[in-house]
Amino acid sequence: MKAKKAVLLTGAAGFIGYQTAANLLKRGEQVVGIDNLNDYYDVSLKKYRLRLLQKYPNFSFQKLDIEDLKALKALFARRQFRAVINLAARAGVRYSMENPFIYMTTNAQGTLNLLELCRAHQVKKFVLASTSSLYAGQKMPFKETLAVNTPISPYAASKKAAEAMCYSYHYLYGIDVSIVRYFTVYGPAGRPDMSIYRFIKWIDEGRPLEVFGDGSQSRDFTYVEDIAEGTVRALKNVGFEVINLGGHKPYTLAQMIALIEKYVGKPARMNKKPFHKADMKATWADISKARKLLGWAPKVSLDEGIRRTVEWWREYKE
Repeated sequence: MKAKKAVLLTGAAGFIGYQTAANLLKRGEQVVGIDNLNDYYDVSLKKYRLRLLQKYPNFSFQKLDIEDLKALKALFARRQFRAVINLAARAGVRYSMENPFIYMTTNAQGTLNLLELCRAHQVKKFVLASTSSLYAGQKMPFKETLAVNTPISPYAASKKAAEAMCYSYHYLYGIDVSIVRYFTVYGPAGRPDMSIYRFIKWIDEGRPLEVFGDGSQSRDFTYVEDIAEGTVRALKNVGFEVINLGGHKPYTLAQMIALIEKYVGKPARMNKKPFHKADMKATWADISKARKLLGWAPKVSLDEGIRRTVEWWREYKE
């Protein structure tokens, strides 16, 4: 009997990568996870996520960087893949202004490396994680048909480059591509630099919150398990499609902070700072395409998601 081809998942030890891997594994998929385990934030959190995944017999992991073409070539020579989900990326708008080069090499060059190996090994399905940051300056709610040619951070620009390269490989070599644009993902075991995670920690510790702007800026918050479900559904053959995955309901920063206060059970103190130039004032996803193409819609409300995230923090903060 022929062995079942695996799904290659990059960024498997990451916040969204871990949840996506778990979703695939529960469906009985063979998953090969790769991650370079960089120290952009505490590596122990990445190792914690990996330990949870290594309980599944159909999961295998290799420490590998998508910028390392030689190591990737060796992996593709050893294993056969039915699809690649590329979640390995440098994230964070503000940090991309401090170190723009690494955003380009990981997010753009790394994506090119994977696409080239998909072409060489006849891997016909590619899923790329992209970002709502591309919609800066556009009319809300954001539709996928909008021209996203005004990225206001190196992070967004590097993701735009990756999206453009995906289209080239679809057009030239017939690779079926789903680009999923994520809207402000949050949830348990999240990145420590994310605002919800930081705010929970600071409110719990009685420290003042660093808030950029007056708190009126809004975000289309999306719970991580909903995002993972949408990403796995994006494995279906679509030709070439860009698909928004968002909560479809923006909340202000002030509303989000009020929910954290409610579940942590302590009031927040604010230390307001000037609005950051690379931040967007608001995001709001039109998810009608995700509903139609993938049968996907978010299930977890912001209230419920914050409650679960605070619970996780309480249990694992050590």
